Amino acid sequence: MSIIHYLRLAAATMLALIGLAQPAAAHEHPMSFDEMIEALGWDFDATPITTEQVGDNLYVLFGVGGNIAVSVGKDGVLIVDDQHPAMIPKVAEAIAGLGGGAVDFVVNSHWHFDHADGNIALGEQGAWIISQINSRRMNRVDRSINLVGVGTYVQQAYPPHALADITFNDLMQLHFNGERVDLLHFGPAHTSGDTATIFRGHNAVHFGDVFNAGYPFIDVDNGGSLDGMIAFCSAVLAQIDTDTVVIPGHGPVSTYADLEAYIEMLSAVRERVAALIAEGKSLEQVVAAEPTKEFDQRYGSPASLLDRAYASLGGAGG
Repeated sequence: MSIIHYLRLAAATMLALIGLAQPAAAHEHPMSFDEMIEALGWDFDATPITTEQVGDNLYVLFGVGGNIAVSVGKDGVLIVDDQHPAMIPKVAEAIAGLGGGAVDFVVNSHWHFDHADGNIALGEQGAWIISQINSRRMNRVDRSINLVGVGTYVQQAYPPHALADITFNDLMQLHFNGERVDLLHFGPAHTSGDTATIFRGHNAVHFGDVFNAGYPFIDVDNGGSLDGMIAFCSAVLAQIDTDTVVIPGHGPVSTYADLEAYIEMLSAVRERVAALIAEGKSLEQVVAAEPTKEFDQRYGSPASLLDRAYASLGGAGG
């Protein structure tokens, strides 16, 4: 098995881990950072950064946390997401191997630790950080994240140098390394502050965690919703074409057809869970009804998705 296939499998395993167990009790003491990474099976020291080229001077880096898109060219280096401070030296080494220097711009797809904690290192090094306005607001305060089946983690407020320097509401455009880069927000989805980054010259899009290779985690407690996930993905689908390279938040580089199938899956699950809620079913009864059964082989354990979908759609006690 090649290292890149191993890392993709590891990423998929991490996604499944978040949904393997039953939801943590609401009164459970929040996990420390060390407890959280141990529960997720992450090892910053042992995990390398691997690289996949998806176009001329456009790459995806895989490591610990969310996938990183990297644009390297005459204007410098722009990345989408930055994983963790402990991984930044390895990220810098990988970028140097691609012919790039220091990171000039970081786009945060959203504010979660596994995609944006690298801000703490890169902001200190002088990189300009860009995010949707709600994402910056979230990073300014401590936020509790219910990692269903793993526990609750309180992501600490970022220091000033790690907060976004530049924010936008619905649309921002960069002209960088010879192409237009569109940053798009279509309302709350995975969180309240998600960004899809479309590299127009390369016909590639980085989704953050609105689109993943496995079932998604929906941070309902911090503004996310199942309906928002469907709407956001559908809006991005309308912006791209069948040849677009689709970079998920976690998992292997994907395609337009993969995104279409994902939207169809989410829509089917939404319809079924909503119908069960209308019948007065409890979360346990919804899980027992197996509303995701035909999708599980492709997307993994549905426990986290069903828990958060139930809460998102107004299930009793959700």
